[in-house]
Amino acid sequence: QVQLVESGGGLVQAGGSLRLSCVVSGSDFRINIMGWYRQAPKKQRELVAAIASAGATNYADSVEGRFTISRDNAKNTVYLQMNSLKPEDTAVYYCNAPGRSLPYSWGQGTQVTVSS
Repeated sequence: QVQLVESGGGLVQAGGSLRLSCVVSGSDFRINIMGWYRQAPKKQRELVAAIASAGATNYADSVEGRFTISRDNAKNTVYLQMNSLKPEDTAVYYCNAPGRSLPYSWGQGTQVTVSS
């Protein structure tokens, strides 16, 4: 069974930075496109960044130029470096595999709160 464990969230002032990590166990991590999602209160979960196994990346317009997704296939880990954070980035952040027809079971996520 695949497990997704996110970490690295916290409270930060606007303009600050955070680095999120997601460790994936129980799957062949290297073949999957991996992505970071977020869900703000009363909003739908949205995909904000994705990375293919060879490293090609894609970003939502709202985070382009501020967030960087990366992966370490040897550690089964995907990262999200978040810079120039804004209050509207406040959300619970999750990782998953957006290329799959059915997502893995969602992890607990990690809370990111950006104060103005």
